This record gives sequence, structure tokens and C-alpha cells, in this order.
Amino acid sequence: MTAHAPLQRPRLPAAERRQAVLDTACDVFARSSYRGATTAEIARAAGITEPILYRHFGSKRDLYLACLDQAWQQFRAVGDEAAATNPAGCLGAVADAYMKPDAKARIRLVDLWIQALTEAAGDEVIAGALRDQIHEVHGFFADLIRTAQREGYVHGDRDATAEAWVFIAGGLLATIDHRLGGLLGNDLQKVRAARKAWMAPSPP
Repeated sequence: MTAHAPLQRPRLPAAERRQAVLDTACDVFARSSYRGATTAEIARAAGITEPILYRHFGSKRDLYLACLDQAWQQFRAVGDEAAATNPAGCLGAVADAYMKPDAKARIRLVDLWIQALTEAAGDEVIAGALRDQIHEVHGFFADLIRTAQREGYVHGDRDATAEAWVFIAGGLLATIDHRLGGLLGNDLQKVRAARKAWMAPSPP
């Protein structure tokens, strides 16, 4: 009986392979944790060896930071599209897009934030990257609110800086609710309705 060589996956160009490793790592980190996931596990899931993984990312930290950046870029793309599609209800549209069950940006971004807070807080490099990213996300929402105010979709007296922080806090609360299987019950929708009424422009 003639032995057959194992089937090998087609060799990808370097940029495509790096992206494939990154996509796999984001999924593994989201399912597991920064501390619990290993580069060996990520390499196996990506169908490569650890040495190949390290050609693209020098350490697990570098890979995690790249996942944080990719998650934010995905969320930004989702947010921009939602706001452009429904400028009058931009904040609600972004929240709806964020909460869609199939939205990878939702799972990855906030799950990675929570991991960075609970598991990687002692790593100043990760902590610094997380601070910078949260400020970027805050800036995105603050700009969205200011634009909506100029166009008359949001009450002009609302403080965009403060409201952007509240919006981020609402996203974290929604994530906690999701992770704990509906902790808030109908209260989450009540919070959203109250926030919508607060942000709505005054009637003419």
C-alpha cells in the first residue's frame, strides 16, 4: 500500500496569511481570554506552526494589540455605515448595528476591552493601548453627536463630550446584560428609551 502525503493548504501571500492569523486570533481571544489563549492554540486554529505565527507577530501581546486595533476598525466601519444610513437616528442606528447577534465588531471590541481590564491591567503597554483606543472611540461618538446637533437631530444643549462617555457606558452595560443572559430584563430598553428622549431636540 502506497503511503500518501498529507494534504497541505495552499500557501497564502504573506499579507493574506497575516490577516488570516489575526482573524483567527481575534476569534480565539474572544472565546477564551488573553491569559487563557496560547500562541500554540492560535497557530493550530489558523493551520500554521508557531514559528510562522511569530514571523508575523513578535509576541502574544503584539497579536492581542493587533486584535484590539482590528476590532476598533471593524466597529468604526459598522458605526460609520449605520450613521450614514440613518442620520436622524444616528446613535440608535449605531447601537442597533452594534447589538446585532452576527456583528463581530460587537463581540470582539467589548470582549477584548473587558479582558484587557480584568486580565491585562498589569501590562502597562496593553493598558496604554486600551486607554488610547477608548479615547478614540469616545472621540468618534462625540463627533457623531456634534454632527447630529448641527443637523438638528440632537438637542443643541447636550454636552457632546459627556454624552459620548454615557453612550460608551451604555454599551458596556448592554454587554454585561448579554453576558449574564438578560440581567436587566426590560430595563435595558427603558434605559434606551430614556436616553433617546433626553437627546431628542426640543419640539418647535
